[in-house]
Amino acid sequence: MGAAAIALGSNLSSGFGDREGNLREAFQRLAALGQVRAVSGFYDTEPVGYLDQPRFLNAAAILETELTPVELIRALLEIERSMGRERVIAKGPRVIDLDLLLYGDKILNTAELTLPHPEMHSRRFVLEPLAEIAPDWVHPVLGQTVTEMLAQLS
Repeated sequence: MGAAAIALGSNLSSGFGDREGNLREAFQRLAALGQVRAVSGFYDTEPVGYLDQPRFLNAAAILETELTPVELIRALLEIERSMGRERVIAKGPRVIDLDLLLYGDKILNTAELTLPHPEMHSRRFVLEPLAEIAPDWVHPVLGQTVTEMLAQLS
């Protein structure tokens, strides 16, 4: 079994309810992929990149899974699709966003998946919830813990 750190975000309502309802639905669907070991609190954040959109609700989860990293990213993308995510605008509004941040200490760089997530170390909306549930997880490229990466952000 592998341990995976997953970031979740939502800023649109859907058939599952508001942003919080979307995150709760995504957590339930993650449980079908393995054992959800930890779930952070929810963080209300401003959008990054594309700014003309509603605020996000972000969270993080630790999932123990038998899936390989590639199988897991495919399953996460399927959860997004099945929950109604439409990729119209890059970094635009979305019902649900699931990012595979870390998978154990694996380093991978393919067209389909990059591990660790290439932008996680610079995103407060990712690191704050992750620090709540995995403060000592070490980034396998940077050699820093989640807490140390978070402390470096202004």
